[in-house]
Amino acid sequence: MSDSNSVIPGNLFAALPALHDGEVFEEILRCRNVRVERIVSSARPESTLYDQSQDEWVCLLQGEAELWVAGQRIHLKPGDHCFIPAHTPHRVLHTSANPPCIWLAVHIDHAPG
Repeated sequence: MSDSNSVIPGNLFAALPALHDGEVFEEILRCRNVRVERIVSSARPESTLYDQSQDEWVCLLQGEAELWVAGQRIHLKPGDHCFIPAHTPHRVLHTSANPPCIWLAVHIDHAPG
């Protein structure tokens, strides 16, 4: 960016990585205590159990997915979203192959003190 007032457009569906397995996390914005990511999932995502120190809101933009959030299975289709409070265990159980899953994730860090 040339200065703090620059506006740089982007497209969440552009330049998608070709994946055979796993996921790609791309930070698209960081502002104070908020971080926004685009996540692209293959049909074989890692089943990592997450327990994050920040709140997370995710929206599935494309594809279909199933999450496990604190013992509950959640099926998502395009446009569905889910809020995951900090320190809530969660993982991705399944993601579609065609089309691949594209997510928008917003991470909200708690203010210190």
